[in-house]
Amino acid sequence: MKKIRCALYDRVSTDIQVRDGLSLDAQREALTSYAKAHGYEIVDYYSDEGLTARKKMQNRKELLRLLSDVRADKIDLILVTKLDRWFRNIKDYHNTQALLERHNCNWKTIFEEYDTSTANGRFAINIMLSVNENECDRDSDRIREVFAYKRRNGEILSGAHASFGYRAVEKKFVKDETARPIVEDFFEHYFIFYSKRKTVNYIMEKYGSLAPSESTLMYMFKNPVYYGCAYGTENFCEAYITREQFFRIKESGSIKVYSKSNEPYLFSGLIKCPLCGRNFSGFRHKTKKAGGKVYVSPAYHCKQKQRSGLLCAGGITVHESTVEKFMLGEIERRIGELTALQFSFRLKPRKENGKDPKAGRERLQAEQKRLNLLFQKGRITEAYYDSQYAVLAQKLDQAEKTPKEAPDLAPGGAFALRSGSFTGGFREAYFLLDKEHKQAFWHDGIAAIRIDPDTHRLCGFDFQCGQVS
Repeated sequence: MKKIRCALYDRVSTDIQVRDGLSLDAQREALTSYAKAHGYEIVDYYSDEGLTARKKMQNRKELLRLLSDVRADKIDLILVTKLDRWFRNIKDYHNTQALLERHNCNWKTIFEEYDTSTANGRFAINIMLSVNENECDRDSDRIREVFAYKRRNGEILSGAHASFGYRAVEKKFVKDETARPIVEDFFEHYFIFYSKRKTVNYIMEKYGSLAPSESTLMYMFKNPVYYGCAYGTENFCEAYITREQFFRIKESGSIKVYSKSNEPYLFSGLIKCPLCGRNFSGFRHKTKKAGGKVYVSPAYHCKQKQRSGLLCAGGITVHESTVEKFMLGEIERRIGELTALQFSFRLKPRKENGKDPKAGRERLQAEQKRLNLLFQKGRITEAYYDSQYAVLAQKLDQAEKTPKEAPDLAPGGAFALRSGSFTGGFREAYFLLDKEHKQAFWHDGIAAIRIDPDTHRLCGFDFQCGQVS
């Protein structure tokens, strides 16, 4: 007599089920014993771990493999421990049952009595599946209510991992004091130079092994937790940046800040296309003059037409010098009305001969610490230590005497737009800035620069604070 070809299917979804004796090993042992006791030929074992029966069938890979073997007519009978290991979804049950009937394949639960050959048996299965499905829905509702309560109270959801710069303490996200300086330096550097790549490279070079991975740093630009938003709930935890700053970063995702010559574009991400609303991109505009000379200057245009074929003012080109002249004139015209408006940003020390004095001083101080450590460990003699320390002390003294900043523009100070703020006037103060600081000045104070859709001329701008010119 031909043996019945039997498939054994087991599933476990939670650790609780394991503790309750429903582990995969326990199910497999029970199914195997039952099959051998009845003289069945075991074709294969099919096990889905960590998956609820309410999940979509395409997520239960072993069940799909089992049904594939059914279609290939390799199986006569499917054994499961209980109905809820098999299905808790009426729709999936009926679809699967139809497939099994087409291929003359039956199924059986070894701990429960179900009979699909009679109307009463099928009715009982439908009732039980309806009860199980309702139970799952109620559990899901309870879980959602718990999660909603936790979100409202700023509590971490189960299994959540703290982002870099945070740690989990008593079900809350709090700032990690070890990583905090790195995160603060990260965003501070970005809002000076407005370059994601430059910021990532700066952090990785400065902090070395203490810095997170490159992918983590890039993700920090788009992670809302840094303005205090988690699980869709704002003010969930203490923020590193403001909500406005976060969305400024988000809007500048595709902005090209630096040209091929590594010169920053002053107005990248600020000039809006009058037709499609996208940001203009900076590029190096070439102009051929008489005699064959080619002049290159920074300019801006919209690339949307080139990229997607959408109707757009892609032909508009605005030169940076034109934008700068327009903006300076507009601000000077309105400066008397802006006594309360202030653009604040951190100014970095100017570079002397291409080198950052602050970085030079920090390097010398680090070298002194390294020298002290070597002497303490006995790796260098006292005479060598004294000679090298004297050299470093002399270099450090010279570095401390290096001018750090132009007058009226101290690092960390505010660059204020108000009448009489600077000796000689606002325009003179503006031109004391190098190009990187000019770029920071415009990005910190201006939200958007507008172009008239008919004349293609600059026509106005919006302040970050919400004032409109």
